[in-house]
Amino acid sequence: MPKSKRDRPVTLSKTKKKGREHKEIIVNGIREAVEKHTSVYVFSFENMRNIKFKEFRNQFRHNGRFFLGSNKVMQVALGRSASDEIRPGIFKVSKLLHGDAGLLVTDMPKEEVESLFNAYEDSDFSRTGSTAVETVELKEGPLEQFTHEMEPFLRKQGMPVRLNKGTVELLSDFVVCEEGKPLSPESSRILRLLGIKLATFKLNLVCRWSPNDFELYREGLDLSDVETS
Repeated sequence: MPKSKRDRPVTLSKTKKKGREHKEIIVNGIREAVEKHTSVYVFSFENMRNIKFKEFRNQFRHNGRFFLGSNKVMQVALGRSASDEIRPGIFKVSKLLHGDAGLLVTDMPKEEVESLFNAYEDSDFSRTGSTAVETVELKEGPLEQFTHEMEPFLRKQGMPVRLNKGTVELLSDFVVCEEGKPLSPESSRILRLLGIKLATFKLNLVCRWSPNDFELYREGLDLSDVETS
C-alpha cells in the first residue's frame, strides 16, 4: 500500500531555509523600491480586510509598492540605526514600524498620498474576538427581519426566541454585544444577520521620509522620539 504524503517526514532545515529565503526576498524588494522611488511612508491599519486593502493598493499600482509583514524584517531592510541605514535618515522610519504597520514606497506627490489615505474608510462586519465599539441590544417582541426558518438557528446562537403565528418573537430583551468586550462567535453571527457593521477598516499615515526631509503625521509623536540612533 503506498505511503500517504502526509506521513512523509519534513526536514526542519529545509523549512528554515525557505523562511530565510522569503525574508531575503522581502528585504531585497524593499531596498530596490527605496532606490527607485523618492518617498517612504509608514502607515498603521485598523481592522485589516485583505480584499479592501487590495482595492486601495490598486490606486498606487503604477507608482509605488506596499509592503506588509514582519516589522523586524522591514526594519532590517531599511536599517535600524544611522550606522546601517540604506539611505541617510531612513533609520527613523524603522523606529516607527511597530504594531499593525506597513510601508508604502512611491513617487506620488505627498499631497495626493495624504488625500488618498485621509479619504479612505470602509465599514465591515466585526469578526470573532474583536472588541465591540458599541452596545447592541434587541428589545423583547417580534423580529420581523427574520423569517420563520431562522428561528432554530437563532436559538442556537443563544437568543430566547420562539415562533408566534409564523413570526419570530424575542421573549426578553437580548444584549448582542457590549461596548469594550470581545465578540463571541454567536454575537458576530447575529450582527451579520442584522446587517450591523461595527468594524471600520482604516489606514493612518504615521510618517514620511524623503532624501530632503522627514515628517511625522501621528499626534503625540516628536522628532526626538526617532532621531536618536
